[in-house]
Amino acid sequence: MRKRFQSVSAVVFVALVGASLAVSGCGRYSFNSLKAAKALKEAHDHYKGNRFRDAAARYEDALVADPERVEAYFFLGNSYDNLYKPSRAGEPENDAYMQKAIENYRKAAEKETNPEMRVLAMKYLVAAYGPDKLNNPAEAEPVVKRMIEVDPGEPENYFALSKIYEDAGRYEEAEQALLKAKEVKPSEPAVYLQLSGFYNRQGDFDKTMEPLHRAADLTPENPQGYHLVATYYEEKVRKDHRLAPKVAKDYVEKGIEAEDKALSLNKDYVDAMVYKNILLRHQAKFETDRAKQLDLIQQADELRNKAMELNKKKATGGLP
Repeated sequence: MRKRFQSVSAVVFVALVGASLAVSGCGRYSFNSLKAAKALKEAHDHYKGNRFRDAAARYEDALVADPERVEAYFFLGNSYDNLYKPSRAGEPENDAYMQKAIENYRKAAEKETNPEMRVLAMKYLVAAYGPDKLNNPAEAEPVVKRMIEVDPGEPENYFALSKIYEDAGRYEEAEQALLKAKEVKPSEPAVYLQLSGFYNRQGDFDKTMEPLHRAADLTPENPQGYHLVATYYEEKVRKDHRLAPKVAKDYVEKGIEAEDKALSLNKDYVDAMVYKNILLRHQAKFETDRAKQLDLIQQADELRNKAMELNKKKATGGLP
């Protein structure tokens, strides 16, 4: 996973604590442990204030008083996670924080009865093995597979598994994980964007564009999807000097077609104007008829000027 997890946001924290209390029944002191309840409340207060060392100590106290307070394991792990500093990797005390984080994330994943908390613990556990922390994808793989077992319909889990495989050079398995994501969520644009990114990193342009087009078509009211398609065509034509002229010309035309769709949805879409302007100039290079060539350049100039005018109006508050 590329995403680096730290402490949860205040809104998420309140939601998770509330859900955890509801599941555990601790609001009714179902475990008959006032000492644990007091320590847990103080720990949560420290956690909200980003006082993670104090939070960890009180979460530990809560679990000593009552080991069944499973809602404490995730936040204890995350407190230690926040105490860990990647820049100090190799220092015994610092490394111990991450090991304690992993230990408690695992306990949360095993013991939590709240599905949301259980999945969150597994996500943070995977992140702990990520490249900016322990950089041990072999340990993350079984965790992600477990996440898929728990929620086989969640495409993010397949994305994570694919990334682990790709980083390890296991490209066929990485592709299969993404194709599985497409199988479980065939109407989810993010799945196709992930596939497109994977094929792009593999240097397969045709395979890159197929899912990119599909992602755009799945949100036909969103001009950004079509604009993204056009940017890929423009970059390919601009950078790949090995392209046959016929192929390059075809890519330019497809890019213009995509920007036309974007502009039909938002006539003031400045980025689409800028890229269509560039694509028209590319198209002019392939035109042998001088009059048509000049016409394409004139269209490009008009789009460029309109884009500059709109940007100027935005800068002066003339447009929302």
